Amino acid sequence: MIDAYEDPGTPDTRGGWSYLWWLVARQRGRSLAGALLASVWLTLMAATPYLMARAVDDGLVPGRMAVLAGWTAAIFALGAVNAWISIMRHRTMTRVRMDAYFRTIKVLVGQTVRLGAELSRRSDAGEVVTIGVGDVHTIAQALTVVGPGVGAVVVYAVVAGLLLTISPLLTGVVLLGVPVVALVAGPLARRLQGRETEYRERQSVLTARIGDLAGGLRVLNGLGGKGLFADAFRRDSQHLRAQGYRVGAVASWVQALGMGLPTVFLAVVTWIAARMAARGDITVGQLVSVYGYVAVLVGPVAFFLDMGYQLSRGVVAARRVVRLLRHEPQPDEGTRRPPADPAVLHDPDSGVRVRPGRLTALVSAGPAEAGAVVDRLGRYTRSDVTWGGVRLDAVPLPEVRARILVADNDADLFAGTLRDAIGAGLYEKGAHNAPQRGAGNCAISHSGAAPADAPQASPPGAHLTRALHAAAADDIVRALPHGLDSELTAQARNLSGGQRQRIRLVRALLTDPEVLLAVEPTSALDAHTEALVAERLRTARHGRTTLLTTTSPLLLAHADEVVFLVDGKVAATGTHEGLLDHAPGYRALVARDTEDEEFAR
Repeated sequence: MIDAYEDPGTPDTRGGWSYLWWLVARQRGRSLAGALLASVWLTLMAATPYLMARAVDDGLVPGRMAVLAGWTAAIFALGAVNAWISIMRHRTMTRVRMDAYFRTIKVLVGQTVRLGAELSRRSDAGEVVTIGVGDVHTIAQALTVVGPGVGAVVVYAVVAGLLLTISPLLTGVVLLGVPVVALVAGPLARRLQGRETEYRERQSVLTARIGDLAGGLRVLNGLGGKGLFADAFRRDSQHLRAQGYRVGAVASWVQALGMGLPTVFLAVVTWIAARMAARGDITVGQLVSVYGYVAVLVGPVAFFLDMGYQLSRGVVAARRVVRLLRHEPQPDEGTRRPPADPAVLHDPDSGVRVRPGRLTALVSAGPAEAGAVVDRLGRYTRSDVTWGGVRLDAVPLPEVRARILVADNDADLFAGTLRDAIGAGLYEKGAHNAPQRGAGNCAISHSGAAPADAPQASPPGAHLTRALHAAAADDIVRALPHGLDSELTAQARNLSGGQRQRIRLVRALLTDPEVLLAVEPTSALDAHTEALVAERLRTARHGRTTLLTTTSPLLLAHADEVVFLVDGKVAATGTHEGLLDHAPGYRALVARDTEDEEFAR
């Protein structure tokens, strides 16, 4: 089975069938062993009726008790050996399935890490969760065909050969029976594949909605929108349930035919054999063997149909995995050296200029417009952004990530201690700081060199204390039972929205990037806490390039420069006070916040 640290290999992403075959090919020896053991196991099961026929014909004769005892002992020995082979077959096939399971998980985890922040732009959370929870298991189950599937084909040929020694007619009925069964069940298998695909798509959408509701339940409740979203979720759940019933209806027919058709088909073989024995064309022992062969064939013939069912579901799941694996991060073709010193970041699409060493605020009536500018400045979308006159996409991506950090206000927080969530442990060990927005926009990577204008090294504890103070997060640490070593749930659900936002800000400040691009860093804070953060953030980032997207007057009042966007373009620049006096659109946008704050006081 694949080791936790073993390279899973490069998956074949040409299609669902290709991916399943790749999983088999990555464990050729084990797959061949599973097929061999299953073939021997089923073949020895077919040998039992032959031994029984010999015992009846040769042993049920007066005076030949020793012969009967010999054949009986042979049947017992064969059963004991076959039981051991069955155990080994089961162990081997379990390893085949587990290898496929963990290998798929490893390639998926590797792909999500490789995509980093682009993952959320290519696939929604519901699809990723559905793949990880359901599709991986379905793919592993589909590989059962490697063992019993091959064994069923082998034993079918063996039984046909044994029947040929008894009657060509019986052999012909057996050989022609499976194609007839396949023709009857084939259309149902194709229909099941289509139903299963639609069901999986609906399931991923609903899973994503569950995550969104869980994350915003407190806000929805406060706005009185919980009932509205609950009704929408209930409606979508009913649709998914109805689709599940449709999948179950087709699956039940496939499974019913999987047991019913083989039984009817093999009953015909038994009836023909009984008629032949009555006419004297075959012996009683041969009739007994035919009954045994029929009993043995019920399993393989039923498995042919079940194999189609499992493969149909496995291909649907594999296609979803392949679709995720086909996503490629933006190519890094940069070869130019970045500016040696802090330099201007310029976005020609919007006209925004982020000057080095200044605290700049980006204001827009539409948060998506400001977010798009930040994505371009942080090189998360293709653009013509320049950095000190050099195109940003011409600079190697690792160097961009080492000096420019995009801090989203909804960046993921993983389960673990608060110390791990903010990356404090890395700095307490003396790691160099180099930010990177990775999977979930929350990873921190490390390079061997600090930015050119990085401040002199200070004790790691002092650096952490300053970051906590700047984000007004000291009280969070004091309030938790074990301070920095207190456990956080996934996405820090055991903290309030404002506390989570401050923890994210601590993490960003702790990396101390040359350029910090923060998206709405205080949108969930109360006025008092926001005022503290606004004042302390300016001090903490003094002399460092910082861009904040916000419409809060508390932050805008501390900015060196405010850039006002209208329809994604720069409409005005200046100080907060100057724009209030000379930009009516800006005043109309931020005055609402001012009035709200005065009312709150």
